Amino acid sequence: MAQNVRRFRCNPDAVFRILGDGWLYPGWVVGASRMRAVDDAWPGPDARLHHSVGVWPALIDDSTSCVTWDPPRRMELRARSWPIGEAHVRIDVKPHADGSLVRIRENPVSGPAKYLPSMLVDVLLRRRNAETLHRLAYLAEGIGPNGSDPTAHRESGAVSS
Repeated sequence: MAQNVRRFRCNPDAVFRILGDGWLYPGWVVGASRMRAVDDAWPGPDARLHHSVGVWPALIDDSTSCVTWDPPRRMELRARSWPIGEAHVRIDVKPHADGSLVRIRENPVSGPAKYLPSMLVDVLLRRRNAETLHRLAYLAEGIGPNGSDPTAHRESGAVSS
């Protein structure tokens, strides 16, 4: 099972605000290129994100479903990307110093990737998920260190210099 850990400069609630917005999925998941639809029940258990992976003209339409939604601690997904296969993805978030510690674990559960040597799969997934956590951190930290919207002062009419 491939595992990556990264320290974020925001609280767990900010991380889960990003995870809970299905339309942001291609913004942080490496390989996801666009969203086609998000179930109204997202991120509830069994709710789905309908996305595409790859690049045009080789786009593959598929979906990812939520297995567990337990903010601000844990989210589990069943990510599909056929013909590559399916994976179980678990994201754990813990408060840490002035932010959060975010861990992602991914394990192929079906399809061709499940039958490749685990050392090879782990190396590839660790590289991919390092970038995934990097992107997720940009989005979550952009919300603000306390989960607040950094544009709120602009919306209220306040002017900053």
